[in-house]
Amino acid sequence: MNENELRLIRMSDVELQQVDWLWFPFIPFGKISMIQGDPGEGKTTLALRLTAACSQGCALPNALMQEQVPFNVIYQTAEDGLGDTIKPRLIDAHADENRIFCIHEGEKSLTLLDERIEKAIDQTGARLMILDPVQGYVGENIDMNRANEIRTVMKKLAAVAERTGCAVVLVGHLNKTGGANSSYRGLGSIDFRAAARSVLLVGRLKREPNVRVIVHDKSSLAPEGKSMAFSLGNSDGFRWLEGYDSITSEELLCGVSPETKTAAAENLIRFMLSDGSSVAADEIFRRAESQHISRRTVNEAKKNIPEIITRKAGRGWTWTIPK
Repeated sequence: MNENELRLIRMSDVELQQVDWLWFPFIPFGKISMIQGDPGEGKTTLALRLTAACSQGCALPNALMQEQVPFNVIYQTAEDGLGDTIKPRLIDAHADENRIFCIHEGEKSLTLLDERIEKAIDQTGARLMILDPVQGYVGENIDMNRANEIRTVMKKLAAVAERTGCAVVLVGHLNKTGGANSSYRGLGSIDFRAAARSVLLVGRLKREPNVRVIVHDKSSLAPEGKSMAFSLGNSDGFRWLEGYDSITSEELLCGVSPETKTAAAENLIRFMLSDGSSVAADEIFRRAESQHISRRTVNEAKKNIPEIITRKAGRGWTWTIPK
C-alpha cells in the first residue's frame, strides 16, 4: 500500500473498549501512568508498596476490589541498588519476591524504546511495569526537553502497554521552577504528562514531615480519585493514613495543609476588608491565588467570618466587614 494513500476511519465502525483497572481510578491496565514528586518525598516508597501489593494480591486503599489475584511485576530502577536498597524495602513490604523481576541491563542500558521491555512483559506475563525514574531511561540520543522527540518515544511506549495489557508506571522527578501549577512541574517535556492517562503527585506537608500525601493530579479515563496519605520516617514505619482526602495539588506543592491554608485565607480576607470598604470578591480570589491559595479554600475561610456582608455588584460580588 502506498504510504501516501489516504485512509479514513469512520467512527461508527470503531468498537467501544472497556478500560480494565489495576487500581481504580488511579492506574489503568494497558496504559501509561505517572508518579511524580521531588526527590525523597516518597515516590519510590509508593512504587515499591504498589509492587508488593500486586505481588501478594493485597488490597489497595480506596480501591473498589478489596483483593486481587497476585501477579508478576517488573521493577526497573536507574538510581537504587537492587541488593542494598530495593530488596530490603520489598522485604519490609512483605512482597512475594518470586513475582518481581528486573531486566538485566549488562553492557547495554535500557531505554524506553528498547525491545527488551515488551519481550520481558511477554516472557514474565507481568501486568505492571515500573520504571524509576523515567528520566534514567530516556536514552542518550533523546533530548528529554524536546516535545517532538518525547512525543514519539511515549507514543511507542503507549503502544507496548496497549498490546500487552500491562500497566506501565513511570516515576518522575519535578523540576526546580517552583510554583503551584503541577502541569508544568514535571522534569523534561510536558509530553511525558500528556501521554500519561493518570498522574499521581506525591509530596510532604511542612507541618507534618512524616506524612506523604498522594494527589490524583490527572485522570483521563475516570473521575479523579480522592487524595490519600501514608506515614514515612517515624517509629511506626509505613502505614496508610486517613483525613487527607481534600488536599489539592496546589496545596501539596506549597507543602501546606488545608487547615493552614484556610487560616491564611481567613487572615487575608480580614486584612483586605479591615478598613470597612467593599472589595470585589474576584480581587480577593486573585490576591489569594498569588499566595497559592485556591478559590475553594477562600470560600471555606469566608464561612468562618460570619460578619462579612456580600452584595451584588454588576456581574460580580463585593465583600464587606462593617466597622
